Amino acid sequence: MRLAPALVAFFLLAAPGAGPATAADVPGDPARGRGLFADKGCARCHHPRGQPGLGPALEELRRPQGALELAGRLWNHAPAMFALLKQEEREWPRISAQEMADLMAYLQGNPARDPVPDLSQGQVLLVRKGCLKCHQLRGEGGTVGIDLTKYHGRYASPIAWATTIWNHSPQMAAHSARLGLLYPRFSGEEMGNLVGFLRAATQASPQ
Repeated sequence: MRLAPALVAFFLLAAPGAGPATAADVPGDPARGRGLFADKGCARCHHPRGQPGLGPALEELRRPQGALELAGRLWNHAPAMFALLKQEEREWPRISAQEMADLMAYLQGNPARDPVPDLSQGQVLLVRKGCLKCHQLRGEGGTVGIDLTKYHGRYASPIAWATTIWNHSPQMAAHSARLGLLYPRFSGEEMGNLVGFLRAATQASPQ
């Protein structure tokens, strides 16, 4: 997929930064988030450093970070967690927007720490990560998922986006395994760049 330079320039001018929280974000409570971390089963695998656990130490998860950076790390976590829960015959823990806000507050995911997205990099990531193998963008791409511009309003809020991809990730992990596709993973600013591009693309699309 290739966009005209003028359209990319429009995106760069029109898209808001990923840094500040939006009105769509609900306030999170770190104390509630700590309780949810235990109630959702996260604490079963993620122990404080020095204690044996199946997953990364709690301190590696709970540190100052951007909200979209944290969303990317949660997405990366899905395949291993999905396989473990399937082995134990346990259900995937679904998370509401309020619960995600609380968990993010506990894990110190702060939208203000996300840099302004690089929309050109976001466009590259859309293709490189294989998003269009399943999803469409304005009619171009796969037919498994819906057109990504149909997620109106969910790109403006890091909490809403993190909630959406968390609840969607087990389906993605299972689908990738069935088709032999490489499950896409995100690091650093990549999730923020991708979401910034999708936000701009949605705003530029005819309603």
